[in-house]
Amino acid sequence: MQPSEIFVGSIDQGTTSTRFLIFDRDGEPVASHQVEFTQIYPNPGGIHLETRWHEHDPLELVSSVETCIEEAVRQFETNGYNRASIKGIGITNQRETTVVWDHETGEPLHNAIVWTDTRSQSIVNELKQKPGASKLQSICGLPLSTYSSATKLLWMLAHVQKVKEAFDRGTLAFGTVDSWLVYRLNGGVGANVFVSDSTNASRTMFVNLESLQYDDTLLDFFGIKGKIHLPAIVSSSDAHAYGAIASGVLSGVPIMGCLGDQSSALVGQKGFSPGMAKNTYGTGCFLLYNVGDKPVISTHGLLATVAYDFGGKAVYALEGSIAVAGSGIKFLQENLTFFENAKEVNDLALSVKNNGGCVFVTAFSGLFAPYWIDDAKGTIFGITQYTQKGHIARATLEATCFQTKAILDAMEKDSGKALSELAVDGGMSNSDLAMQTQANLISIPVYRPKMRETTALGAAIAAGLAVGLWRNFAELRDINRSGGAVFEPQITREESASKFGEWEKAVRMCKGWIGANQDNREETTAANDNHEMKPNSALSINRDHNAATNSIKPQESLISDVIATTDSIQGMTQVKNALTEIPPSKRPWTSVSADLEDADEEDLLLELRKVEILQKLKKLRKFKLNYY
Repeated sequence: MQPSEIFVGSIDQGTTSTRFLIFDRDGEPVASHQVEFTQIYPNPGGIHLETRWHEHDPLELVSSVETCIEEAVRQFETNGYNRASIKGIGITNQRETTVVWDHETGEPLHNAIVWTDTRSQSIVNELKQKPGASKLQSICGLPLSTYSSATKLLWMLAHVQKVKEAFDRGTLAFGTVDSWLVYRLNGGVGANVFVSDSTNASRTMFVNLESLQYDDTLLDFFGIKGKIHLPAIVSSSDAHAYGAIASGVLSGVPIMGCLGDQSSALVGQKGFSPGMAKNTYGTGCFLLYNVGDKPVISTHGLLATVAYDFGGKAVYALEGSIAVAGSGIKFLQENLTFFENAKEVNDLALSVKNNGGCVFVTAFSGLFAPYWIDDAKGTIFGITQYTQKGHIARATLEATCFQTKAILDAMEKDSGKALSELAVDGGMSNSDLAMQTQANLISIPVYRPKMRETTALGAAIAAGLAVGLWRNFAELRDINRSGGAVFEPQITREESASKFGEWEKAVRMCKGWIGANQDNREETTAANDNHEMKPNSALSINRDHNAATNSIKPQESLISDVIATTDSIQGMTQVKNALTEIPPSKRPWTSVSADLEDADEEDLLLELRKVEILQKLKKLRKFKLNYY
């Protein structure tokens, strides 16, 4: 069969929906189907935004994939093609989302805990106090946080009886979504194809970033060495490691590739050379920057990760994330009713010549990379009586572009490699104004492909390389390049630096707002979540959960680690006064660019602990005032 007669399928399992696309050799999708699935929020945070819970039903994830395959193949054949020409399948998936199941029965033991879930924060706080915690990032590339899979697993071991029992029996299997899908699509316990590709495995905190093998130091630190079943780590593109579809319309078709979603987008943008980067402008932003065949551990607030691993040779990337991108536009649409359709933001922003002096720091939940300012809040600077909706719309688009520049600057400092081109995709990339603004700020071209299903294309490329549809990167050079748009910088570097200086000034001024208006935050949260909330005591943050998590033990507060007794207002005052006596030299975060090279690690931990204690004290004071 000629390569032009071969097709590859791509499973794109995301956070809110699943898709299956079928690509031809030119990288064009010829058939596709998408379904949304249930989002489970057992405890969406309520008045405690720091503990947002988010789950998926593991079996529904599998059934959504099967439905998409069935429907896309039906469309494929309606268009005159033959399903027998689909020679391989690739998978791309939401990363870090954690699934546990019984190794003997193959049945899930709990809902999957999604990457956005923050319930393990207390565990993270405790782990940071353990000996050796400061060395983890140098091994695995990731800092301790609720983001990685490790702390989600530990939470289930501590709070879900079925998981603990399987752990004690030695039958607990752990995996990310890629492992779970491959396992089930192969038929489950019978075939027992239990693997994970390195781009996903490296997000667990169990894997040595250089060797791409499980690391005993990491497994010992988390207390799971030799006690659970872990998937074998395999190449991102492999003709045999991932098995084959066991049933359905594509029964027998081999799975030949797998990439975590952000790595897949980089591959789909063909970011194969060091210095190439992609930015996906979704609800937030994820920016990956190719640093070559050696991992780079960031000193500027970024994450080190695997970009892809083809043929047993890994290529690495630096990663930065922005909390608010498309959600900033949604804020203008739904909260401020600036327009009815999100697409209208571009026209509104073009109704004025510039931002009119407005700078909008869209820190709705703090600022992510490279700043990592948790106590920032969304702030608009420069408003006058002449400010119009268009100025604020333009400032909202610019906010994402400024943060992207900050991340790229940090990436260049970490890697020592100059950025040559930024490839973009995602909803906000549809705005010509936003992409031109981005090019102006970073002073290099921004490339936007015509076909923007780059995440799914990346998984198809991984499978296509294994099946022989493409033999090397050179044959991929022209894939999805025709009809794309290139945005060249239209201002000088000096003008760009001046604009960025205004942004940095605004960032410095937006800090320190958390806790300033707690009552309003609580009211807004309850309204937006639209969930029936049960009363919470300020002295006990044990939570009642719905039937979906009736096996979960109450979450315990770390407040006992902070204050031994709460009987005395004077006692609380003494603790607070002690904290305020920390000398200025022990207060880091003075650099808005978050250059951590000169920061003392003990100081950073002390500052984080200080913020945590002050938040606890505020809650206690509020309780005392209400009590008296």
